Amino acid sequence: MLEYPVSEIRDIFLTAGIPESYISSMFKALAICCITHISGELCRDSGEAAMGAAAELWGRAAVVVISLPIVRGFIGLIDKLI
Repeated sequence: MLEYPVSEIRDIFLTAGIPESYISSMFKALAICCITHISGELCRDSGEAAMGAAAELWGRAAVVVISLPIVRGFIGLIDKLI
């Protein structure tokens, strides 16, 4: 079901010259965001607001960790420009 849209997005990014590792990180971050949102809302619906907030906090931390290689590449690009 999602194979065609994902392959089209991947082709667009590869045509633009974006490395495969960045594309993979973007899809992983998107999946983490979706799972975190759903789990946080489920916790809140069951009356566990603190657990929902903790789930969202850990989701944000996971996205930050996954995005570190992208940030490193961005800083390297800025270093080349300066």
